[in-house]
Amino acid sequence: MKPEIGPETKVVGVFGYPVKHSASPAMHNAAFRACGLDYLYAAFEVKPEHLRDALLGLPALGICGVNLTIPHKENAIQYMNELSEEAAATGAVNTVVIESGKLKGYNTDIEGFLESLSEDAGFTPGEKKVVVLGAGGAGRAISFALAKEKASELIIANRTARRAEKLVSEIRQKFPEVKIKAMPLSSNSIGEEISSCTLLVNVTPLGMKGEMPVSNTECLHEGLTVYDLIYTPLSTPLLEEAKKRGAKTVNGLSMLVYQGAASFELWTGKEPPISVMKQAVREEVIKRCK
Repeated sequence: MKPEIGPETKVVGVFGYPVKHSASPAMHNAAFRACGLDYLYAAFEVKPEHLRDALLGLPALGICGVNLTIPHKENAIQYMNELSEEAAATGAVNTVVIESGKLKGYNTDIEGFLESLSEDAGFTPGEKKVVVLGAGGAGRAISFALAKEKASELIIANRTARRAEKLVSEIRQKFPEVKIKAMPLSSNSIGEEISSCTLLVNVTPLGMKGEMPVSNTECLHEGLTVYDLIYTPLSTPLLEEAKKRGAKTVNGLSMLVYQGAASFELWTGKEPPISVMKQAVREEVIKRCK
């Protein structure tokens, strides 16, 4: 049953490009129905060159807020009137709240990732070596989260090495106690780093195309937890290969739920129905994968 739309319906949504794959509308609309809230969540395909107009037009349209996904999380910073501590620290916004005509940017990816890592993988990053593949908006949030949680060593690999180096420099300034370095995603040394780490986090979108983010899979091992932020499909080539080699695997489904739950609370001021959101996301993804 779709939510009824009336003159009092409050609208929220997600900006992305592309955005057709997003399960957020199904998740949030199920949550609104469960809580009896007159809200509607919609997906808006916003090209990068239209992001400024789309964001600055939100107050005029009476839209309460939006989520931001690839490729908008970093570019949106410049259009915010205010930033939360997490958004300012990471340089990335994934949730926007409209208050008194002003845009306030938040980053709920940090909370969503750490909650999911603990709940789904039973993993705490403190004093652990971690490799992160990708340094975009979500990669920034995750890398900052891992540094904040006192990972002993952090390796950040990105297709564009300069972007990874910039992120490493920013993290080093805030968390000088963390041993950290950058490298290109194509580096042959990545396999060596993964072989000696306990957590591998893939933040690149390669799995959505059926591609592997690492060329040498022999580095995947039994003592490794592999976390792929992709949730469509539920299992990527990286996760499949990691399973074969005895590693623990986690997809991005619950991170989507937990970061979405934090957004839900920011917009509505209500406690999010986590179980409802989890069920709605899983059903939506399974339906699309058939």
